[in-house]
Amino acid sequence: MINIETNRLMLSPLQQQHWPLFLRLHTDPQIVALCFDVPPQDMIRQKFAARLKPWTPDSDNWLGLVVADKVTGAELRVTGLQLQDGVAEVGYLFLPEFCGKGYAAESLQGLINWATDTQQINRYQALVTEGNTASEKVLTKCGFVLKQIVPSAHNIGGKYFADHIYQMQLQR
Repeated sequence: MINIETNRLMLSPLQQQHWPLFLRLHTDPQIVALCFDVPPQDMIRQKFAARLKPWTPDSDNWLGLVVADKVTGAELRVTGLQLQDGVAEVGYLFLPEFCGKGYAAESLQGLINWATDTQQINRYQALVTEGNTASEKVLTKCGFVLKQIVPSAHNIGGKYFADHIYQMQLQR
């Protein structure tokens, strides 16, 4: 079983009991405002079910992880990656009450360290919606570089936003 530990955090596989967290992260207007329109609950359930599947480097599904505070046990966010053609796309959603404490960068760096050390992954990518400066700061802090801007790629609330594509390649 995958268990990733950082100084303050524990990352472990998403499980059935994490449904309330997953649902909130996909429906809270403050969280999704710069990510996507709130999808119907049946679509969220399908996405959740897909992230419960066992992950291997050869699988098409996402590795879904819950990030929790090691001391309090508080669940802070979900994160994960999907591997395709040797590139791991990383993603994360964070509860707003835990923002600004460095948890996002710490958990992303923990995920990258684990993936590099145990799965020999050295190429990473992330997609951020234009205007989501907090996510962009997390990515740059972890070594990602903005490689491409795709104008009007994303429609949220009837407004078009560019997609910012960040990449990072580590030397082995």
